[in-house]
Amino acid sequence: MAETVTIDALGHAGDGIVSAGRRLFVPFTLPGETVEIERQGERGRLLRILAPSPSRIDPLCRHFGACGGCALQHMEVEAYLGWKRDNVVRAFAQQGIEAPIEPMVPILPASRRRAVFSAIRTAQGIVLGFHRKSAKEIVALAECPILVPAITRRLDLIRDIAALFIRPGKPARIVVVAADNGLDIAFEAAGRLDPRALGKLAQLAEAGDIARISAGGQEIILKRRPEIRSGDVLLAPVPGGFLQAAAPAEAVMAKAVLAHVGTATPVLDLFAGIGTFSLRLARKAPVTAVEGDAALLAAVEEACRHMTGLKPVTVRKRDLFHNPMAAVELNAFGAVVFDPPAAGAKSQAETIARSTVRKVVAVSCNPATLARDARILIDGGYRLERVLPVDQFLFSAEIEAVATFVR
Repeated sequence: MAETVTIDALGHAGDGIVSAGRRLFVPFTLPGETVEIERQGERGRLLRILAPSPSRIDPLCRHFGACGGCALQHMEVEAYLGWKRDNVVRAFAQQGIEAPIEPMVPILPASRRRAVFSAIRTAQGIVLGFHRKSAKEIVALAECPILVPAITRRLDLIRDIAALFIRPGKPARIVVVAADNGLDIAFEAAGRLDPRALGKLAQLAEAGDIARISAGGQEIILKRRPEIRSGDVLLAPVPGGFLQAAAPAEAVMAKAVLAHVGTATPVLDLFAGIGTFSLRLARKAPVTAVEGDAALLAAVEEACRHMTGLKPVTVRKRDLFHNPMAAVELNAFGAVVFDPPAAGAKSQAETIARSTVRKVVAVSCNPATLARDARILIDGGYRLERVLPVDQFLFSAEIEAVATFVR
């Protein structure tokens, strides 16, 4: 049954919140709007906007509202960036920290170089896209304004390639990276390629200038090793592995990391990934890169073999969640950088707080866990100097941030 409600605020996931009566979340609405909705448990399905917010704008994408990939295309840019910064402010305030949070760094559309698609075979063919919000259904993409053109102009080609892997009733996850020398396509949870289809796959790869196609971590087609260059740094992406999603965001974060580390030496890079920060830092100081994924560390070593002018880079495989670097180990370094997954690095932050390392940089995609880890460092004697939020995940509620500390 339809009912009329007023939106009071935006929740941390970008959904409008109705506070009157039983709390209700309504996607694709803005504070102050009067809307008609259909109640579905604690969520409301938007039927009509009766009184729009002054901050409401037309979305860029025809799929907005159906595709769950974006939450906030309908919000005017200054209001959107302000809301995101306020989320960071609130996260730190909840930890009792009055943080020096800078304005949100905006990132333009058509800049995301890494996409994680879902795909399934139906009676009508392969459906490739993103899941509908809070649903298993996949919304077929015809466009995506956040992705780089190198990916969006090959959507049909990616579907054709997917058709060779995906079996009926078995949805797949496809990670696509726009490397500088071609697309890197990795299939996960897909069916096995029929050997008779290998020739067709090779033809598609040639036609689409694909650098590499992998499935289940195994390379199927390798025309050339994918490479990503940023300034004088070379990165070697791993099939389906971690990569900062947008190059402009990575550049902003790397600049902040390098500025804070300065001349400190040597440097420890924890949760190092493929060396996004390690390799840049190694231009000025010896670096130890620590990571739990052997494939990512191999990518660091691969990149080092193709770069000149680096100080020594030492790689160490270590599960930092279960075996964090101890304070006595950390004390050998002039600066520590850590960039953990969304869960943060509570145990590692606790050992850093007991160390004598003078400079610390925390990079995070989760303001809540970043603030928690910052609280640990501050209680251990560090001073929080700067929090730089970056809108790496455009039109979503996710926020990247760099926080710098000094003892």
